[in-house]
Amino acid sequence: MKNKLVVTREMFFDQVKTYISDPDSLALIEKAYEYAEEKHRNQRRKSGEPYFVHLMNVGYILATLHAGPQTICAGLLHDTMEDCDVPKEELEKEFDRDIANLVEGVTKIGRLAFSDDKEYEAANHRKIFIAMARDVRVIIIKLVDRLHNMRTLEYTSPESQVRKASETLQVYCPIAHRLGFGDIKNELEDLCFYYLDPVHYHEVASLVEAKKRERQAMIDRMINDITDLLKEHDFKFRVFGRSKHLYSIYKKMTTKNKRFDEIFDLYAIRIVTETELNCYEILGYIHARYRPMPGRLKDYIAMPKVNMYQSIHTTILDEEGNIFEVQIRTEEMDSVAEQGIAAHWSYKEGKLYNSEREQKEIENKLSWYHDMINMLDDSEREHPNEMLNTIQKDIFEANIYVMSPKGRVIELPNGSTPLDFAYRIHTEVGHNAIGSIVNGALVPLNTKLQTGDVVQIRTSKQATGPSEDWLKIVKTSHAKNKIKNYLQKVEEEKRKEVIVKGEKILADELKKRDLDEKNYMDRATLEKLAGQFNFKDYQDLMYAIGMKSVSMVQIIEKLTNQKRSALEGFDLSRLFMGNRKTKPAGKTGLQVEGIDNMKISIAGCCMPVYGDEIVGYITKGQGVKVHRADCPNVRGQQSRLIAVHWEEDDTTKQYDCWIKVEATDRNFLISDIVTVVAQYKAQLMGINSEVLPDKVNVTVDVKVRVNNAEQLRLLMSNIRKLDSVDEVARVIK
Repeated sequence: MKNKLVVTREMFFDQVKTYISDPDSLALIEKAYEYAEEKHRNQRRKSGEPYFVHLMNVGYILATLHAGPQTICAGLLHDTMEDCDVPKEELEKEFDRDIANLVEGVTKIGRLAFSDDKEYEAANHRKIFIAMARDVRVIIIKLVDRLHNMRTLEYTSPESQVRKASETLQVYCPIAHRLGFGDIKNELEDLCFYYLDPVHYHEVASLVEAKKRERQAMIDRMINDITDLLKEHDFKFRVFGRSKHLYSIYKKMTTKNKRFDEIFDLYAIRIVTETELNCYEILGYIHARYRPMPGRLKDYIAMPKVNMYQSIHTTILDEEGNIFEVQIRTEEMDSVAEQGIAAHWSYKEGKLYNSEREQKEIENKLSWYHDMINMLDDSEREHPNEMLNTIQKDIFEANIYVMSPKGRVIELPNGSTPLDFAYRIHTEVGHNAIGSIVNGALVPLNTKLQTGDVVQIRTSKQATGPSEDWLKIVKTSHAKNKIKNYLQKVEEEKRKEVIVKGEKILADELKKRDLDEKNYMDRATLEKLAGQFNFKDYQDLMYAIGMKSVSMVQIIEKLTNQKRSALEGFDLSRLFMGNRKTKPAGKTGLQVEGIDNMKISIAGCCMPVYGDEIVGYITKGQGVKVHRADCPNVRGQQSRLIAVHWEEDDTTKQYDCWIKVEATDRNFLISDIVTVVAQYKAQLMGINSEVLPDKVNVTVDVKVRVNNAEQLRLLMSNIRKLDSVDEVARVIK
């Protein structure tokens, strides 16, 4: 696994000069070379060699990729800020802002304020991703830096080897793959394999070595046959064998449960020709001469991979039944396959590197890159570990490809749904989604997508927005985070409304008792009062009052230090049931202050539910009937009213109530109402509908069983949003 190449100054500059001859550019690179050599003069690597050897190797590898002068300079200087305490301002002064920005993007962040190594590494990755989103050259430098570090990993401790190899396999290999750096990805994977699983590494290496001579003879024979075939038809071409790297062989053996000799592309041939048309013509001649294996033809020219890879893959059998994978591509496609984006944006003499313009080209050509930038923009508040998980799961582990109606390819993890697709397009598309069309057919939002599906999202400005159920539908972390953020904001808004309502209820209660609210609504006083009721702060107290989950009688008593009986002046003897069996107060979820043994029941006219503002009405012989405070049937009956309140822990009981829906009649109106009732986890206890004399409008009476007033409010609010519904109100008989 040791890389034997020893790079010298002469080798480095010879490589640079193979494609850069501009005197100013060469002078800039030489200045960076000497500057870095001087700054790192007294530093050594763990191998004992001068630290600058690492930087020269990074610069050399970048030169083999035909990177621009600024990129090579930044590669040589990439550790000066971190290891030599060189400020960014000095790099700008000595070189230019472009180079200084690249070095800053590659530089690790300080270790302060991180709870552990995992959080620190995740924060570093986040910084690199953000820098990469601004300028892709940052990640090219970082990949090359990691490649050389992995080549010399043998000099570090076993613990460090495992940690670095794991990080490389998890983060850097997927980036290399997505950017199309095939050679770098393959070498990194094999190096990681060597350090993480040496036993299996040597097993696979032994199998490959044992078959090497036999395999090479078969490949040479097939190359000669194909060469003769293509010469007959006057093609310009190159044909050569391609070796499979060890880690990919091991993955196929384990994930697909195949034996070593069952892996088709162990025998691999690559044909490189001039034009796309030549590729298809050659494919025709190959299939005419050899028997193609069904289902093994892949046309990545017509449908490129998301990393811009293009080629035709086919699997054929020779006369003896040996299986070969054949790849057919143009010279340009071959460059992209080996060098990825470097083949598109490599430095060309006389061309100024316009980072902003070329960065835009990258975004346009790499759809996943655009998606990653959107995710980074949306993840500013996320914990670094959460952001890293989102990028890895949704971008690097994605393996199905679907399209928008306009042909944009979206890459998603296996098991993704149209909702995942919607959120990948845009957050608002996801929030307002009401349906989906896949391959021209209307399908539910929880349908699992397959590669090749064409997906269209139906949206509506009147959409109710995401619900918690959507979290069970989506697969991508990105969509889940968006839904959670939305639900959290909705909860925050509801909480604010309830707090304002609580403040009003308290102020009104003080007025009712002829108390000056200015004397009691003091914030500091109410903060102390919150503590007495075991609430965290003022806002929690007001929320509890707004939700009617705390006794107003007790609040006022504590606040005013005076105890007033709500039963003063009433003859209550008729309310007590003596030895007669009565329903305990706990069964109703209601209590009358100061009285334990009393018949209490909920009024059937207004049917209050937990959380409603309520009042007790003293009946003749039937105890206390509990009404909603706004019930017209108890209006003007102050002499027979009594204070009642909900039990504080009453969160499990359920309450029936009627609501009336007024709407314009249409098909499926009843079905839609029933669906909303089910969505908000209420029980449907009864439903009656009546078409009005005008034959246009309809009223629907719905009896539901709910847990509390908030659930009922949400239910009514969302029924009100249904198409053709005009009004929804609670029924008072």
